[in-house]
Amino acid sequence: MSCLESELCKERKFEEESEEVTLDGSVDLHGGPAIRAKSGRWVAGIIILLNQALATLAFFGMGVNLVLFLTRVVGQNNADAANNVSKWTGTVYIFSLVGAFLSDSYWGRYKTCAVFQVIFVIGLMSLSLSSYLFLLKPKGCGNEKIHCGKHSRLEMGMFYLSIYLVALGNGGYQPNIATFGADQFDEEHSKEGHSKVAFFSYFYLAFNIGQLFSNTILVYFEDEGMWALGFWLSAGSAFAALVLFLACTSRYRHFKPSGNPLSRFSQVVVAASRKSKVQMSSNGENLLHMDAKDTSTNGNRKILHTHGFKFLDRAAFISSRDLDDQKGTGYNPWRICPVSQVEEVKCILRLLPIWLCTIIYSVVFTQMASLFVEQGAAMKTTVSNFRIPPASMSSFDILSVAVFIFFYRRVLDPFVGKLKKTDSKGLTELQRMGVGLVIAVLAMVSAGLVECYRLKYAKQGCLHCNDTSTLSIFWQIPQYAFIGASEVFMYVGQLEFFNAQTPDGLKSFGSALCMTSISLGNYVSSLLVSVVMKISTEDHMPGWIPGNLNKGHLDRFYFLLAALTSIDLIAYIACAKWYKCIQLEEKSEENNESKV
Repeated sequence: MSCLESELCKERKFEEESEEVTLDGSVDLHGGPAIRAKSGRWVAGIIILLNQALATLAFFGMGVNLVLFLTRVVGQNNADAANNVSKWTGTVYIFSLVGAFLSDSYWGRYKTCAVFQVIFVIGLMSLSLSSYLFLLKPKGCGNEKIHCGKHSRLEMGMFYLSIYLVALGNGGYQPNIATFGADQFDEEHSKEGHSKVAFFSYFYLAFNIGQLFSNTILVYFEDEGMWALGFWLSAGSAFAALVLFLACTSRYRHFKPSGNPLSRFSQVVVAASRKSKVQMSSNGENLLHMDAKDTSTNGNRKILHTHGFKFLDRAAFISSRDLDDQKGTGYNPWRICPVSQVEEVKCILRLLPIWLCTIIYSVVFTQMASLFVEQGAAMKTTVSNFRIPPASMSSFDILSVAVFIFFYRRVLDPFVGKLKKTDSKGLTELQRMGVGLVIAVLAMVSAGLVECYRLKYAKQGCLHCNDTSTLSIFWQIPQYAFIGASEVFMYVGQLEFFNAQTPDGLKSFGSALCMTSISLGNYVSSLLVSVVMKISTEDHMPGWIPGNLNKGHLDRFYFLLAALTSIDLIAYIACAKWYKCIQLEEKSEENNESKV
């Protein structure tokens, strides 16, 4: 009998565990509470990682060689092509704000990811068709030997429509897929909480694996003039990513959208401004509006009151007029807001200084796709009879990312945790971002030293100066490796930080901040190059970054970036010390209170 009772107890326990719901408020496809054993976790997480790798392969398979397509096929000069690519790249990341807004406000992350991936696939298919039918004429053109003919306005219109559909699709999808992947893990469950932190590292690894294949295989096809094949492979990869994403629909966990954040933010600012003359006591927390019905909208966790930005606390201060309104039609949301709503605005304001400090790092990161390539082209790129494409050196960056992700997670993180002698994890997100800035300085110093030696061994008097230095291109490996290591600390830390420190209703916006940092890094880099060239070309000098690098001083530009990043590091440390983490009311506490 005891054995039978024991088996019945085990069966009952198994049934209870199989029906256990998540603690973070996530729901299933039909809007009911998500059952832990039947949703999310690594089953959904791995599908999203594969989706990310395929989508990245598709995007960079088109984007990494876009500047060559514009020069060889469209017939633009180097300056116009580089300018158009910078605008397009910046637009991709600006569209991330559009995707984040729709996701957090109205559609939710699943629908937003699905819709923008469809747009992404349509854009790539349109680009493949227009290139094959109209742009690649005569047949076989687009390599270094055969130039393509002129194109009509309609043909160019189709081309630009296609690449900007790709920009819209990828930009709107990218910030949401990272957050949607993190949604599959319940951070209030001890085991799933650790998996959620690990997910961001593996997400960035999947991103780099996709980029590795695009930067080697697809770039090779396109560099040989097989543009249509490269674009069709990109379109096929994007379509496979979409099918894979939709196939796992029933398994995903979801969070309900929280409504338009702009109206919530505006209500706080207006309400605080209306009470600008109200005198608040230092211990007036008991007079702040704590709405019991408010859970930061749609079941999201409440944000606890903090003491910064005291002016905004006026928006939650209950005045005599507010009490009169309550007796009648109820509180006016443009005169009084719940504390949790006020804290949403405070959270975003606290994030902005940290975010601004990441822009200079993005300026360093963008050099890998521009000046590093130009520097490599001016070095010895041949090994026996094989020529190494300068752009393919970014493979060492990707390999560095893979190595350092595993080194950090398996070696450094546990080691720091033991040194701290606490149950907490190793380095915090803010500490890791600071380490990323330090390594970025080393990357620029390394690149500057390599350029000094490249100039020392360069052949003088050449016209274009490709392959004119006897210094091997493999001397660039350290600077690419440093950039890869810095990405692991900066960008992975940034993804984790913004996801953890944004309110529940603004998680996609947090991921979009990472992407807009890269976007602004592109724009600031272009501006910095323009300013440097304007100053350095005075008195008829060739400047630091002329067309012929042997007549310039690219090393000085690298050292300038190292100095700017060092200054940025000092500012970042000050902002990180000032920063106060978000304080959330735990769901588990609410559940316990409801049971009492």
